[in-house]
Amino acid sequence: MNPLLYFWLFLKASLSSTSGIGNLPSLHADLLARHWATEQQFGESLTIGSVSPGPTGLWVISLGYLTGGLRGTLMALLAILLPPLLILGIERLYRRVQNHPAVEGFVHGLGLAVVGIFLVALYGIFASAGIHARNVVILLAAVGLTLTKRVPVLGIVGLAGAVGVIWRG
Repeated sequence: MNPLLYFWLFLKASLSSTSGIGNLPSLHADLLARHWATEQQFGESLTIGSVSPGPTGLWVISLGYLTGGLRGTLMALLAILLPPLLILGIERLYRRVQNHPAVEGFVHGLGLAVVGIFLVALYGIFASAGIHARNVVILLAAVGLTLTKRVPVLGIVGLAGAVGVIWRG
């Protein structure tokens, strides 16, 4: 087992996940493909992570131990600690330069890029569901409710789904 590749696989999974077991698919695919882990080891480490106190994302440390011993444990721990520490460093740097005109321009541009990505995703959803007047009405109503900030987003999503089901049915 290549220790550098082993660490990279855990770091990659940690960087691309957003929750406790969000890194499971990546690690599962990578470690099983290389025969560095078994289904049983995944099951055991998920069980240990579920019954242990603390965040569920710590299951990775158990997987590191089961697949790589003490060295695997330390590499898994370091791999899941680096992304949050990196974010803390970036946030600290951002606090120092947030009022600089170039940084403000970058943040505004980033916001526009996110809106653009959202619009492309929205177009894809509409294209797959079909652009009909009822879909546009539901979209405009949901946006209107969002702008009022009186209805929680989860309520808007649920309401839009219910209206879509009723209207279609």
